[in-house]
Amino acid sequence: MFITHPIEPVWDENSTVLILGTMPSPKSREAGFYYMHPQNRFWPVIAAVTGGTLSYANGEGERAVEERRALILHAHFALWDVLAGCDITGADDASIRNAVPNDFSGILTGSHITRIYCTGRTAWKYYTKLCERTTHIPAVCLPSTSPANQGRWPLAKLIEAYGVLVE
Repeated sequence: MFITHPIEPVWDENSTVLILGTMPSPKSREAGFYYMHPQNRFWPVIAAVTGGTLSYANGEGERAVEERRALILHAHFALWDVLAGCDITGADDASIRNAVPNDFSGILTGSHITRIYCTGRTAWKYYTKLCERTTHIPAVCLPSTSPANQGRWPLAKLIEAYGVLVE
């Protein structure tokens, strides 16, 4: 089934680093914000590399969303996804078909973004294939924060890899 990306990007004119996922999971679409599956490790990793704190768990409604939005903006990050829409089954990136990229022109011209990082190979693959020739900014592929990646990427190793965001 074709899913249209329902979540606005998080950014402001002070953003210097753009972090891109592939497409929001069903849990994230339900919550109306990024990486809201309770087992996804994105937010603990971002809090660790920025020195921020998380008082609310994923799923604790608007308070959790606003806390995470503030964490991203305070670090001068921007957060979005590569795809504006696609056919996808659940949260399975491997099932993606008919991918349509987001238009990054507004976010790139309205901010100071000079670096782009993708949270996993699938996001990086679609960004490289569909977006890089128009943005003219190559992306760096970071490991996925998905719980399915836990065996190869324990939390401490993820935090170390994501440290590049604040260098």
